[in-house]
Amino acid sequence: MTPDAALDELAALGDTYKAGEMAAYHKVDCLFFGISNPDVYECVARWREDASVEDRVALAQGLWNSNVHEARIAAAKLLVQARMRPDDAAWALIASWVPTFEGWAVADHACSAGSRRLIADPARLDEVETWTTSDHLWTKRAALVMTLPWTKQKHPKPDEVDARERILGWAAGYVTDPQWFIQKAVSWWLRDLGRRDPDRVWAFLDAHGDSMKPFARKDASRKLPPRS
Repeated sequence: MTPDAALDELAALGDTYKAGEMAAYHKVDCLFFGISNPDVYECVARWREDASVEDRVALAQGLWNSNVHEARIAAAKLLVQARMRPDDAAWALIASWVPTFEGWAVADHACSAGSRRLIADPARLDEVETWTTSDHLWTKRAALVMTLPWTKQKHPKPDEVDARERILGWAAGYVTDPQWFIQKAVSWWLRDLGRRDPDRVWAFLDAHGDSMKPFARKDASRKLPPRS
Protein backbone atom coordinates (compact mmCIF):
# COMPACT_ATOMS: atom_id res chain seq x y z
CA MET A 1 0.00 0.00 0.00
CA THR A 2 1.43 3.37 -1.06
CA PRO A 3 0.54 6.65 0.66
CA ASP A 4 -1.18 7.90 -2.51
CA ALA A 5 -3.30 4.76 -2.76
CA ALA A 6 -4.20 4.97 0.92
CA LEU A 7 -5.20 8.63 0.55
CA ASP A 8 -7.38 7.77 -2.44
CA GLU A 9 -9.10 5.08 -0.40
CA LEU A 10 -9.75 7.51 2.45
CA ALA A 11 -10.94 10.26 0.11
CA ALA A 12 -13.49 7.87 -1.43
CA LEU A 13 -15.07 7.47 2.02
CA GLY A 14 -15.33 11.22 2.57
CA ASP A 15 -18.44 13.25 3.25
CA THR A 16 -18.23 16.92 2.30
CA TYR A 17 -20.86 18.06 4.78
CA LYS A 18 -19.24 16.16 7.65
CA ALA A 19 -15.83 17.50 6.60
CA GLY A 20 -17.14 21.03 7.03
CA GLU A 21 -18.51 20.20 10.47
CA MET A 22 -15.21 18.67 11.52
CA ALA A 23 -13.22 21.66 10.29
CA ALA A 24 -15.46 24.02 12.25
CA TYR A 25 -15.10 21.91 15.40
CA HIS A 26 -11.37 21.21 15.39
CA LYS A 27 -10.23 24.61 14.09
CA VAL A 28 -6.84 23.43 12.84
CA ASP A 29 -5.03 24.17 9.60
CA CYS A 30 -5.47 20.89 7.73
CA LEU A 31 -7.73 19.19 5.21
CA PHE A 32 -10.69 17.11 6.37
CA PHE A 33 -12.27 14.31 4.36
CA GLY A 34 -15.21 13.85 6.72
CA ILE A 35 -14.69 10.22 7.81
CA SER A 36 -15.59 8.64 11.15
CA ASN A 37 -12.76 7.21 13.22
CA PRO A 38 -14.16 3.63 13.04
CA ASP A 39 -14.04 3.80 9.24
CA VAL A 40 -10.45 5.01 9.40
CA TYR A 41 -9.57 2.17 11.77
CA GLU A 42 -11.12 -0.36 9.40
CA CYS A 43 -8.87 0.85 6.58
CA VAL A 44 -5.82 0.69 8.83
CA ALA A 45 -6.60 -2.87 9.87
CA ARG A 46 -6.51 -3.95 6.23
CA TRP A 47 -3.34 -1.99 5.46
CA ARG A 48 -1.54 -3.57 8.41
CA GLU A 49 -2.17 -7.12 7.20
CA ASP A 50 1.10 -8.71 6.12
CA ALA A 51 2.85 -5.31 6.20
CA SER A 52 6.31 -5.23 7.75
CA VAL A 53 7.25 -2.67 10.37
CA GLU A 54 9.32 -0.90 7.74
CA ASP A 55 6.35 -0.76 5.36
CA ARG A 56 4.05 0.59 8.07
CA VAL A 57 6.53 3.28 9.07
CA ALA A 58 6.89 4.38 5.44
CA LEU A 59 3.12 4.46 4.95
CA ALA A 60 2.62 6.34 8.22
CA GLN A 61 5.17 8.95 7.20
CA GLY A 62 3.50 9.52 3.85
CA LEU A 63 0.05 9.77 5.38
CA TRP A 64 1.21 12.22 8.04
CA ASN A 65 2.91 14.42 5.46
CA SER A 66 -0.40 14.78 3.59
CA ASN A 67 -1.72 17.08 6.34
CA VAL A 68 -5.13 15.41 6.08
CA HIS A 69 -6.81 14.97 9.46
CA GLU A 70 -8.01 11.41 8.89
CA ALA A 71 -4.74 10.42 7.23
CA ARG A 72 -2.81 11.57 10.28
CA ILE A 73 -5.08 9.55 12.53
CA ALA A 74 -4.47 6.56 10.27
CA ALA A 75 -0.72 7.18 10.41
CA ALA A 76 -0.75 7.07 14.19
CA LYS A 77 -3.02 4.03 14.27
CA LEU A 78 -0.62 2.14 12.00
CA LEU A 79 2.02 2.36 14.74
CA VAL A 80 -0.14 1.44 17.75
CA GLN A 81 1.39 -1.90 18.65
CA ALA A 82 2.79 -3.09 21.95
CA ARG A 83 5.48 -5.32 20.46
CA MET A 84 7.32 -3.96 17.46
CA ARG A 85 10.81 -5.03 16.49
CA PRO A 86 12.75 -3.12 15.46
CA ASP A 87 10.99 0.04 16.64
CA ASP A 88 13.66 2.78 16.51
CA ALA A 89 12.33 4.11 13.20
CA ALA A 90 8.76 4.10 14.50
CA TRP A 91 9.76 6.01 17.63
CA ALA A 92 11.82 8.52 15.64
CA LEU A 93 8.87 9.14 13.33
CA ILE A 94 6.39 9.60 16.17
CA ALA A 95 8.78 11.97 17.99
CA SER A 96 9.20 13.97 14.76
CA TRP A 97 5.45 14.50 14.64
CA VAL A 98 5.23 16.09 18.07
CA PRO A 99 6.32 19.64 17.05
CA THR A 100 3.67 19.58 14.30
CA PHE A 101 0.74 18.85 16.63
CA GLU A 102 -2.00 21.45 16.28
CA GLY A 103 -4.85 20.04 18.32
CA TRP A 104 -5.78 17.35 20.80
CA ALA A 105 -7.54 14.89 18.48
CA VAL A 106 -4.63 13.91 16.25
CA ALA A 107 -2.11 14.49 19.05
CA ASP A 108 -3.83 11.98 21.32
CA HIS A 109 -3.76 9.29 18.63
CA ALA A 110 -0.06 9.90 18.06
CA CYS A 111 0.59 9.88 21.81
CA SER A 112 -1.17 6.53 22.07
CA ALA A 113 1.29 5.13 19.54
CA GLY A 114 4.21 6.83 21.27
CA SER A 115 3.29 5.47 24.68
CA ARG A 116 3.86 1.91 23.43
CA ARG A 117 7.34 2.84 22.28
CA LEU A 118 8.12 4.44 25.64
CA ILE A 119 7.01 1.35 27.53
CA ALA A 120 9.15 -0.73 25.16
CA ASP A 121 12.18 1.45 25.92
CA PRO A 122 11.80 3.72 28.97
CA ALA A 123 15.22 5.26 28.23
CA ARG A 124 13.31 7.36 25.70
CA LEU A 125 11.92 9.33 28.63
CA ASP A 126 15.17 11.31 28.43
CA GLU A 127 14.03 12.69 25.08
CA VAL A 128 10.49 13.27 26.30
CA GLU A 129 11.81 15.28 29.23
CA THR A 130 13.20 17.84 26.76
CA TRP A 131 9.64 18.49 25.61
CA THR A 132 8.61 19.75 29.04
CA THR A 133 10.34 23.10 28.53
CA SER A 134 9.03 23.65 25.00
CA ASP A 135 7.21 26.85 24.10
CA HIS A 136 4.92 24.75 21.89
CA LEU A 137 1.74 23.94 23.81
CA TRP A 138 1.16 20.55 22.20
CA THR A 139 4.75 19.39 22.64
CA LYS A 140 4.64 20.28 26.32
CA ARG A 141 1.29 18.52 26.73
CA ALA A 142 2.52 15.41 24.90
CA ALA A 143 5.08 14.74 27.62
CA LEU A 144 2.24 13.94 30.03
CA VAL A 145 -0.24 12.37 27.63
CA MET A 146 2.35 10.01 26.18
CA THR A 147 3.45 8.87 29.64
CA LEU A 148 -0.01 7.96 30.93
CA PRO A 149 0.89 4.23 31.05
CA TRP A 150 2.92 5.01 34.18
CA THR A 151 -0.33 5.87 35.97
CA LYS A 152 -1.79 2.43 35.31
CA GLN A 153 0.71 0.08 36.98
CA LYS A 154 -0.98 -1.49 40.01
CA HIS A 155 2.22 -2.98 41.43
CA PRO A 156 5.04 -0.93 39.90
CA LYS A 157 8.59 -2.18 40.04
CA PRO A 158 11.25 0.12 41.55
CA ASP A 159 12.30 1.47 38.16
CA GLU A 160 8.65 2.13 37.28
CA VAL A 161 8.18 4.00 40.56
CA ASP A 162 11.25 6.08 39.72
CA ALA A 163 9.81 6.89 36.28
CA ARG A 164 6.46 7.79 37.84
CA GLU A 165 8.12 10.16 40.27
CA ARG A 166 10.13 11.69 37.46
CA ILE A 167 6.97 12.40 35.49
CA LEU A 168 5.22 13.78 38.56
CA GLY A 169 8.16 16.18 38.79
CA TRP A 170 7.34 17.39 35.28
CA ALA A 171 3.69 17.78 36.30
CA ALA A 172 4.75 19.82 39.32
CA GLY A 173 6.57 22.15 36.97
CA TYR A 174 3.38 22.58 34.92
CA VAL A 175 1.01 23.61 37.70
CA THR A 176 1.65 27.34 37.26
CA ASP A 177 1.15 27.20 33.49
CA PRO A 178 -2.13 29.04 32.80
CA GLN A 179 -2.98 27.23 29.57
CA TRP A 180 -6.14 25.14 29.85
CA PHE A 181 -4.76 22.13 27.96
CA ILE A 182 -1.67 22.00 30.18
CA GLN A 183 -3.74 22.19 33.35
CA LYS A 184 -6.07 19.51 31.95
CA ALA A 185 -3.09 17.25 31.15
CA VAL A 186 -1.90 17.53 34.77
CA SER A 187 -5.34 16.72 36.15
CA TRP A 188 -5.74 13.83 33.70
CA TRP A 189 -2.43 12.30 34.82
CA LEU A 190 -3.31 12.70 38.49
CA ARG A 191 -6.86 11.40 38.08
CA ASP A 192 -5.62 8.24 36.37
CA LEU A 193 -2.90 7.73 38.97
CA GLY A 194 -5.46 8.22 41.73
CA ARG A 195 -7.17 4.98 40.74
CA ARG A 196 -4.02 3.04 41.71
CA ASP A 197 -2.17 5.26 44.17
CA PRO A 198 -4.55 7.80 45.72
CA ASP A 199 -2.19 8.61 48.58
CA ARG A 200 0.45 9.82 46.13
CA VAL A 201 -2.08 12.04 44.39
CA TRP A 202 -3.21 13.51 47.71
CA ALA A 203 0.44 14.24 48.52
CA PHE A 204 0.87 15.98 45.14
CA LEU A 205 -2.24 18.08 45.70
CA ASP A 206 -1.10 19.02 49.21
CA ALA A 207 2.19 20.22 47.76
CA HIS A 208 1.01 21.81 44.51
CA GLY A 209 -2.78 22.00 44.47
CA ASP A 210 -2.91 25.67 45.45
CA SER A 211 -0.95 26.54 42.32
CA MET A 212 -3.33 24.67 40.01
CA LYS A 213 -6.36 26.19 38.37
CA PRO A 214 -9.46 25.37 40.46
CA PHE A 215 -11.03 23.28 37.66
CA ALA A 216 -7.86 21.18 37.35
CA ARG A 217 -7.53 20.62 41.08
CA LYS A 218 -11.19 19.57 41.25
CA ASP A 219 -10.83 17.26 38.25
CA ALA A 220 -7.72 15.62 39.71
CA SER A 221 -9.42 14.86 43.02
CA ARG A 222 -13.01 14.14 42.03
CA LYS A 223 -12.63 10.36 42.07
CA LEU A 224 -10.15 10.07 44.91
CA PRO A 225 -11.20 8.00 47.92
CA PRO A 226 -10.91 9.59 51.37
CA ARG A 227 -7.41 9.93 52.72
CA SER A 228 -6.09 6.77 54.33
